[in-house]
This record gives sequence, C-alpha cells and structure tokens, in this order.
Amino acid sequence: MPSEVVVIGGGAAGFFSAIQIAEKLPSAQVTLIEKSQKLLSKVLISGGGRCNLTHDCRDFKQLIKNYPRGQSFLKPLFKKFAVNETLDWFHRNGVATKSEADGRMFPLSNSSQSVADCLLKAAKRLNIQVQCGVAVKSVVKNANGFELHTNKGVLNASEVVVAVGGQSVRPCPDFLEGFDLQTIDPVPSLFTFNLPENPLVALAGVSVPEAEIWLSGFSIRRTGPVLITHWGLSGPATLWLSAFAARWLKEKNYEADVYVNWVNPLSEHDIREDFSEMEHRFAQRQMDNLPHWNLPKRLWEFLLIQSEISPQAKLGELSKKAKNKLIDRLVRSELKMSGKTTFKEEFVTAGGISDANFEPGSLECKHHPGLYFAGEVLDIDGVTGGFNFQAAWTTGWSVAEQILNRYRGS
Repeated sequence: MPSEVVVIGGGAAGFFSAIQIAEKLPSAQVTLIEKSQKLLSKVLISGGGRCNLTHDCRDFKQLIKNYPRGQSFLKPLFKKFAVNETLDWFHRNGVATKSEADGRMFPLSNSSQSVADCLLKAAKRLNIQVQCGVAVKSVVKNANGFELHTNKGVLNASEVVVAVGGQSVRPCPDFLEGFDLQTIDPVPSLFTFNLPENPLVALAGVSVPEAEIWLSGFSIRRTGPVLITHWGLSGPATLWLSAFAARWLKEKNYEADVYVNWVNPLSEHDIREDFSEMEHRFAQRQMDNLPHWNLPKRLWEFLLIQSEISPQAKLGELSKKAKNKLIDRLVRSELKMSGKTTFKEEFVTAGGISDANFEPGSLECKHHPGLYFAGEVLDIDGVTGGFNFQAAWTTGWSVAEQILNRYRGS
C-alpha cells in the first residue's frame, strides 16, 4: 500500500482528491500542500459567494457537451462518477443542495462557506495533513516514488497528485519541468466581449433571455441569455461562445465581428410577415408603441434610433429602406468585438497537461507511474454553470479510485 500520498494544490480538485484517497485507502498518510495561505479560495468566491458546485445535468452524454475541451477524456470518468455521485457525497457529508431554473446547483444554505467547511471537516476527520505556505520547487523520482523539494524541506511520497489549477502563462507547473510532459499552451476561456465605443453599452443591464449569438467565420452559434454591460456583451450565451471559440479568438487577437439575433427564434422571414400584419392593424401607431417581440423597451427604442427611425414615427409612414434596416438589426445586429474582459471570478484557462500523457480513462501519467493529475491543470475546461467544479470532483474521485486499483493489483 502507498506509505504517503502528497496532493499539491488546496483547491476543489486537490481537496476532493485527498479526501477520496483517504476514504478509500485509510492506511495511507495523505498530505495536502498549498503554496498560498488560502485554501479553497475559488470555492469561496464562486457563484457570487454561493458556490455553483455542479449542474443538474444527470445524463453524462449531455454533460460532456458542456466541455469545449476534454470531452473524450471525461466520458469514461463521467460513466463512473458524475452529478448524481457528487450530490450523494455532499448530501452524506451535510451539504443539502438545490437546483435553480437554469440547472445550476447551489448549497441550500446559499453560502459557499458550507461547501468549504464540508471539505475542511472531511479532511480533518480523515487525518489529512493540510499545510499552507508550502511551495514545491521540484519533484524528483526515486526508487521509492518521489521526492518533493519545497521551501519547507523535502517530502517523500509514493504517489503524487498534481491539482494546482489552470496555469495562465505556462501549461505545466515549473516543478515538473524535468518530466517531459506533453502540454497544450493555455489561453483564457469564459470571458465577455468588449465593444469599445459602441453606443449599445449605454443599455448596460439590459438582458434578452433567448437571443442567438455568433461570430463571423466561426461555425458554432449559441442561444440563451445575452446581457449588455458597460463594456460590451456578457451573459451565459456569450460566455458559452467565448469558451468554445477560445482558441479561435486568441488567434484573431480578440478582434471579430459578433452578430446577435435579438428576436430569436424568429427569422428575417418571420419578422417581415409580422410587419406586414402590423401594417394592416397598426398603421397609425407610433413605432415606440408597437408590439416588439418581447424585447426590452430600451433595446427596442435603441434599435429604432440605430435604424434612423424616430420612436414617434408612425408605422404607416415608414420607408422600405428604414424597415429593412430595422429588420436587419433585429435579426442580425453586427457588433465589432475588440478585446475581452475576464468574467468575474469564473476565469478558467483552456490548455494544460495534454491527455496524450494518459491512457484512456486514466489520470496516472503513463510514463511516470505514481504521478496523477486532477482538475483544471489538465486540458479540460467547461462552460459556466457548475461544470468546472464537476470536472474537479470527478477527476479527484477518479484519481483515488485509480490509486486504489493500482494497489489492489500489486
């Protein structure tokens, strides 16, 4: 059996790995080290301090569709441990949960502290040694496993789990430089689209629940809430698109043409038919008092003005050119993206340790037995909505299961 397991990283994936290892291998001494003085910092700030700990997507085939990178890697892991198993564990450990209308799941307490406390209490109950302020300088393989050279001395381990989170500059932690791991360069994911000097930003706070958004030259579109902010576009649909287009937008230096259909699912043909009907019924009505497809009134009036139509103009007096311009803005508003803005605390990276380092369904490095990886340090990232935490719980559980199976077979 392993004499000592060291988990590097005091975030969600690190804690869940350490807890699962200690539960499955009670004879092992598990040590968790964190270079900063803060544990579970992302857990505490996520979801506006409520911790969106997973998503109520119980079918793993649907679940994996929310990961722009890592779908094939996660599929065999989700078959064994996904949303149901995560919720079962948290419920058994005193965290009741609730699901919101959009599928995001939070602790019933509405406080991320309850999730952090649950993990900290489990670690204490299982006698996991948690050490803060311990920075790993290098990891060296030896006959018995590994030596971890840190700022606080040397730690010996039969197994090492790396769960240090996404690396924003380099794809591999410095302390693993000598391991010749295959990596994918990191780029930001989950960000909002900047629209500098676009008059649309005057509508900051306006949201359209079922808009369609896409990028010129990029094949994937997204339907969902689009939020106008002081700097551009945000909201779940924008963030989803930013994640799937993360590498493409990086190559474009975050300069792109963004299109929005504000009246989705209606098409240009649908809107023309609606206008034809309204012209018969409301010819003498002012444009600002027309039915406007449930658009927020501020947005409707903005689109009128952008189409050079006075809100007080009567529908029957509208020129064909003005009507065409308005229809185009309703179904295909063109906006110039120039730059991005990190979305609050939900910043994640695309890239990291490549799945080429592992056998299918495994988190143990195939060229370095006993070295495991969990969480966002891998080239895995999800869209916003609890999916990145779910990947942390799943990879943490899977690492423990694989360590257990390794020693069962030895």
